[in-house]
Amino acid sequence: MEVFTTMTTSRKNELIAQLVSILSELIEVNDSDQVSEIKSEAVEMLTVKECTEAVRGLSEHTVRKLIKQGKLPYLRTGDGVNGKMLINKADLLAYFNGQTANK
Repeated sequence: MEVFTTMTTSRKNELIAQLVSILSELIEVNDSDQVSEIKSEAVEMLTVKECTEAVRGLSEHTVRKLIKQGKLPYLRTGDGVNGKMLINKADLLAYFNGQTANK
């Protein structure tokens, strides 16, 4: 700290500007890395009807039955029974490929 207090104000401002520049570059690099990670880990959620389109031969009734039996995890959007049930596409496909769905 003693060295820093004996510097001129202009030198302090130069150092601060350099630090800000370095930190800004680091933030930009980290932000772009995080965006790539988010894109690669994007989750596709399907409605009950979209599930029937993703798996040929699957009925809406069967999807609802699997949800009710706890075999297929889901999220409910909206209020109460009027909300849509959304199913992770990866969980749906994993179930029908004989793998355990992620919970």
